[in-house]
Amino acid sequence: MPQARTLRTRGTMNENDENGPSARVTRAKSAALTTDAAGAKKAMGVKRATTTTTTGATRSRPALGDVSNVNKTETVEAKAGKKPAASKAGLTSKATAHSGGIQKVSRTSSARTSNRPPLGPRDSNKKSNPTTHKRPPSKERSAQPEEPPRKKHELESKHPMIPEDDVKIIKPAPQAFQDAVQDLDTEDLDDPLMAAEYVVEIFDYLKDLEIMTLPNPEYIDHQPDLEWKMRGILVDWLIEVHTRFRLLPETLFLAVNIIDRFLSAEVVALDRLQLVGVTAMFIASKYEEVLSPHVANFSHVADETFSDKEILDAERHVLATLEYNMSFPNPMNFLRRISKADNYDIQTRTLGKYLMEISLLDHRFMCYPQSHISAAAMYLARLILERGSWDATLAHYSGYTEEEIEPVFQLMVDYLHRPVSHEAFFKKYASKKFLKASILTRQWAKKYHHMYVDAADSLVKDEQ
Repeated sequence: MPQARTLRTRGTMNENDENGPSARVTRAKSAALTTDAAGAKKAMGVKRATTTTTTGATRSRPALGDVSNVNKTETVEAKAGKKPAASKAGLTSKATAHSGGIQKVSRTSSARTSNRPPLGPRDSNKKSNPTTHKRPPSKERSAQPEEPPRKKHELESKHPMIPEDDVKIIKPAPQAFQDAVQDLDTEDLDDPLMAAEYVVEIFDYLKDLEIMTLPNPEYIDHQPDLEWKMRGILVDWLIEVHTRFRLLPETLFLAVNIIDRFLSAEVVALDRLQLVGVTAMFIASKYEEVLSPHVANFSHVADETFSDKEILDAERHVLATLEYNMSFPNPMNFLRRISKADNYDIQTRTLGKYLMEISLLDHRFMCYPQSHISAAAMYLARLILERGSWDATLAHYSGYTEEEIEPVFQLMVDYLHRPVSHEAFFKKYASKKFLKASILTRQWAKKYHHMYVDAADSLVKDEQ
């Protein structure tokens, strides 16, 4: 009997046990200590009433479970006697559940923070502004029939600080260009992961940042022991290491940028060049990967040429030289942005990845920003796969026209036309996983090289 009492006592002491018999005993004890039995019943009744009211309040908001479910939101608003929102129904479902004022704030904030072309709500506001203000008498009203178009023209001329990408849409030279650009960001307003309200500001910031992280394109002049060919061999070996470890594409681009920026600031001997490459890949994997390889793995792939301590010491030295600035705008971000205007075609983007990695091996691409390289890669990939012309939508989302892409495009075609000099890079993209991009692009360059590079060279010679 004492043992059974001990077990029962142990069960009552565990207040978190949902399956034990302790909940009823604890409630009785607490009720006996605080109030009498009648007071306890009244308190329990109050709890039961509040529980029913809260559950009733939560049932009136089924759209919280699925933000993108527009049909459910319209049904709830119709039952509540509210007017459905004209746009961004998924985002305004939470606001309409509380009050109508929050819905107006969210609509104006999203239109104000984005520098996109005028959307539906903004156009409606512009048209409704002249009607909302008090009009003068009928004589004055008839004397000013063209006042709204004149005000719109004045507003466009008073904003010289608008970004270049938006100027192409707000105030383009031909009217057909403005009509041809499609606003694809409005389709993602219901998806909070796409950040459609801030996407223009984000990429404007990245384009400013890529200029700050550009290395010196002529740093080989102050490197007495190095040549551009040695850099290409190092990057080709790093591509093989990157493939063996199955790392992300962003890791490879960041590693090469770290190498170039470090060599722009420090003089490195030839026997320490591989240590710089291993250390850069080690730092980039820590920055980009979820699970980065151990330092012993990088020492192993280098055939134990460098110990773990040497790699860690080099890591501290490289980071101190770069002032711990890892804010490199990766070209993969720009490629995904352009691919949105390409309807996310998987074949075009796979060829674009291969063409972008050419810029890692060839030092001639070092002076161009990453957004420029991404636009040229997508342009050449679409040309090889015959996906159509470079229309106004692609030019807007890439930020570059065909004339601006031309110099980078010619460098890519020239590299593809030359013999294979980087075996690991060619072998990586010759597999079925990457749609045999290296073989396909070189066959195309061999056939159509004279139409693009040779013709451009002859024009330059004629001008000179």
